[in-house]
Amino acid sequence: MRKRLLRPSPVRAAPEGTTVEDRDTGAGAPEVGASSASPGSSGPGTAGWQQRRPTEPRSVNGQAGDATHNQKGKPKKRRKRRRGRKVFARDDARPGDSRSPGQGKAAVAAVELKPVATATISPVVPVPHPEHGNRRPPVHELPVFAALDLGTNNCRLLVAVPTRHGQFRVIDAFSRIVRLGEGLTANGRLGQPAMDRAVEALKVCGDKLRGRKIRKARLIATEACRTAENGVEFLDRVEREAGLKLEIIDRRTEARLAVSGCGSLVERDTQGVVLFDIGGGSSEIALIDLTGRRSPRLANHIVSWTSLPVGVVSLAERFGGRTVTREIFTAMVDDVAGRLAAFDGRDRLSHLKTSPNFHLLGTSGTVTTLAGVHLDLERYDRRRVDGLWMDRDSVDRMVEKLVGWDFQQRCANPCIGADRADLVLAGCAILEAIRAVWPSERLRVADRGLREGILSELMADDGVWRNDGRTSA
Repeated sequence: MRKRLLRPSPVRAAPEGTTVEDRDTGAGAPEVGASSASPGSSGPGTAGWQQRRPTEPRSVNGQAGDATHNQKGKPKKRRKRRRGRKVFARDDARPGDSRSPGQGKAAVAAVELKPVATATISPVVPVPHPEHGNRRPPVHELPVFAALDLGTNNCRLLVAVPTRHGQFRVIDAFSRIVRLGEGLTANGRLGQPAMDRAVEALKVCGDKLRGRKIRKARLIATEACRTAENGVEFLDRVEREAGLKLEIIDRRTEARLAVSGCGSLVERDTQGVVLFDIGGGSSEIALIDLTGRRSPRLANHIVSWTSLPVGVVSLAERFGGRTVTREIFTAMVDDVAGRLAAFDGRDRLSHLKTSPNFHLLGTSGTVTTLAGVHLDLERYDRRRVDGLWMDRDSVDRMVEKLVGWDFQQRCANPCIGADRADLVLAGCAILEAIRAVWPSERLRVADRGLREGILSELMADDGVWRNDGRTSA
C-alpha cells in the first residue's frame, strides 16, 4: 500500500478586519518599581516601561492568526487554552476596533477637568477587590493614577495602574521640552513665548487625562514657577486654557519626591546614598543613611538635604551654553562648588564615604545623557540606561569627551541632540561639583524622578497594594 506524504499547510495571513495588538506605552520594562517597597528589584530591566509598537496581526481576543475554516468554507471556532483560561477565536472582529475584550466605552469615558478645584482629580474608578484569592484584575479594571511635572525645561506626564507590591505599569506618557524658564535668570519673569509653549504642552496633557477615568492625580510645578514674579499668574492662565490646576511645590517636597521615585534602585546592602536631581532651574541633593533599620519608604532615611538655586538652564544662561571653553567650564564648576560649600549638612555621610556600600545616584537629563554617550547608543534607549552603573573612570572619560566637543558635535550625538546641546555642559559642571564633595567609586543612573515619586506616594496612600497581604509601601 502506497503511503501518502502530508505537506504542512501554508500559513495564512490574518483576515481583513483583525486588530493589531500594541505593547504598553513607554520605553522599557512593563512595570515600574516606584518605591523601595521592592528593594530587591534593581537594574534597568526591573523598573522601566514598554513602548507600544505594532506586533503581528491578532484577533480581538489576542490570539494570533485567523479562525480555522472547515472544508465547506464556513468559519469554525477553535478552542485554545491560554494561562489557564478557555478562550475562543472570534470571527466577528470589526475593522478599526482596537479595544481589548471587555473594554467598552465606559472604560475610556472622559473625566471632567475643566478648571479642576484641586490638583487631585476626583475618584471615578472603583478600586477592585478580587473575590477569589489574589487574582489580578485586568488592566482596564484597575484604578488609574496620574502625575504631571512642569519644570524649568520640561513638561512631563505619566499615567499608570498599580501592579505588584510597590510597582506600577505605565499606560500613557508624554514629555516635551518647553524651556519655561528661558530668560528667567535675567528678567525674573516667565517670557511670553515660553509660557505659550508650556500651555500648548499642558493642553496635550489635559486631553490625555480627560480621555481616561483618573482615580487620583497630582499636578506640580517647580523652580520656574516658584521664583518667577508672574508664576502664579501663569498658572491661572493654565487653569483657564488647559483646564489643569497645578500646585507649586517647595524645594523640600521636590527633594522628597525625587527620592521616592528612585527607591527601587537602592539595593538591600546599600549603607549610604547621595541622590541628586539636576533640574533646569534648581538642583536637589539628598543624603540618605541606611545603616539603621530600613523603612519601606526610602525618603524616611534622608538625614540632610539641600536645593541649589541653579540648574542647567540658569547656569547655561549665565555662562553660555553653545561655546564652552575649558576655562568657562571650570568657572561653572567653581560657581556650583561655592554654593555647596554653604550647605551645612554636607558631612552627614562622611562616616560612609569610604564604604564600598556607598554610592551616588543621579536622576536627570545630565546623567542619562552621559550614560547614553558611554554606551555609544545610536538612539537613546531608556531600558539600557535606567539603573546603569558607571564607575569613576567612566564618568571622568565621558565628561572629558563632552567638554572636548564643540556645539555641532554635541548636536550630532543622538543622545544629546539640538535640544540639549547648549545645556549638557552646564549639567556636567553641576555633576563635577557634586562628585568633588562626595567622591564615590560608583554612580548609578536613574531615568526617573518626580513623576514616579508622585505615583508611588499616591498609590501607597490610597492603599492599592494592601490586597496582597503586605503593608503598603
